[in-house]
Amino acid sequence: MGSALEIGSLEPASRRQIVNAPQCRPATTIWRSVAARIIFASVAGVLAAHPASAADDEIRIGNTMPYSGPASAYGVIGKTLAAYFDKVNAEGGINGRRIRFISYDDAYNPAKTVELVRKLVEQDRVLLMFGSVGGATSAAVRPYLNSSKVPQLFNASGPAMWDQPQEFPWTMGWQPNYQTEGRIYAQYLLENHPHGKIAVLYQDDAFGNDALKGLKDGLGTKIPIAALAPYKVTDPSIDPQIAKLKASGADIFVNFTTPKFATIAIRRAAELGWKPVQLLEAASNSVAVLRPAGLENAEGVLSAGYYLEPDDPLTANDPAFREWSAFMDRYASSLSKSDGLTSYSYALARTMVEVLRRAGDDLSRENLMRQAATLKGLQIPMLIPGIAIDTSPSDHAPIEQMQMQRFTNGK
Repeated sequence: MGSALEIGSLEPASRRQIVNAPQCRPATTIWRSVAARIIFASVAGVLAAHPASAADDEIRIGNTMPYSGPASAYGVIGKTLAAYFDKVNAEGGINGRRIRFISYDDAYNPAKTVELVRKLVEQDRVLLMFGSVGGATSAAVRPYLNSSKVPQLFNASGPAMWDQPQEFPWTMGWQPNYQTEGRIYAQYLLENHPHGKIAVLYQDDAFGNDALKGLKDGLGTKIPIAALAPYKVTDPSIDPQIAKLKASGADIFVNFTTPKFATIAIRRAAELGWKPVQLLEAASNSVAVLRPAGLENAEGVLSAGYYLEPDDPLTANDPAFREWSAFMDRYASSLSKSDGLTSYSYALARTMVEVLRRAGDDLSRENLMRQAATLKGLQIPMLIPGIAIDTSPSDHAPIEQMQMQRFTNGK
């Protein structure tokens, strides 16, 4: 019986999904759920696969994820997705078909992503790509997937470029895009700190540049940005950037960073005695990110959210929260419930499953895109109440609402 994600299986030959096992060199065995064995294979691995179709008894879903490298904190997304698909399979699958979730470690490297996605499509014969992390990585394979007419659904990153259905009709984002989030922070600052002075740390790629553009567009000329400090994901340190931002005299620190650098930035600002109002990009809005920065250093950090935070006591009695908690206990017990990325991933997986269920027995790629592009007022458990998913053939931005949040007393 196959698992949700089974690459380079360690099971006896009669249960393996690999024909040329000696040629396959698993990179790292990272995590194992109750029902799934996840072994992330190297690019050199040669896997045998048969084409996915509506006649098969499985639905093959492809994914790339930074399980290693500078954005490895996001690896929990892939692990949670795999665990949720285990749950779906244990409950009978989708219309009688099991999900096989094939996820490779691209280490947040676009060149590696290109190789792995071609492998997923041409060798593993996945029906679609889903939930891959990374703006630059997903952008690198977008032309290939669109020319091949392979759905690239619900990318787990927020560049505005995922919402370009006329040019890239086979690509769709999921979360609020970074420009939208940047404008939300601008609106908050205009209303609450109209005389402030802003310093911005941002990742120098599609992620950081999009968020910065949204912030600038929202602020206009009303509040000055005193200092900008970009960094690369390969930078060994961001100490010079934080020193520059502090020296600007800014009393507002906008932090458009991925988790590793968010932790470092918050801690370093405190070490320098800099105590500005801090706004943190939602991609790093998690207790798992803030705790290693020092909870006292993260006290009062502001962010915007759209899914329920696991540690928020106000959600403890929410039926959706209890259902998520039971899922975590049974299928993802090795993951931390305090990591907000688990609730993010849970809602992301629920959205994908909804599209598959609506597709029924027509698992053509065209029908999958049709279903994904006709979601109206869809309420997904673990999204903040009132936030709904809406799409159309001309709107590939499913979520466009967020709510401001403040980190206080460790929550």
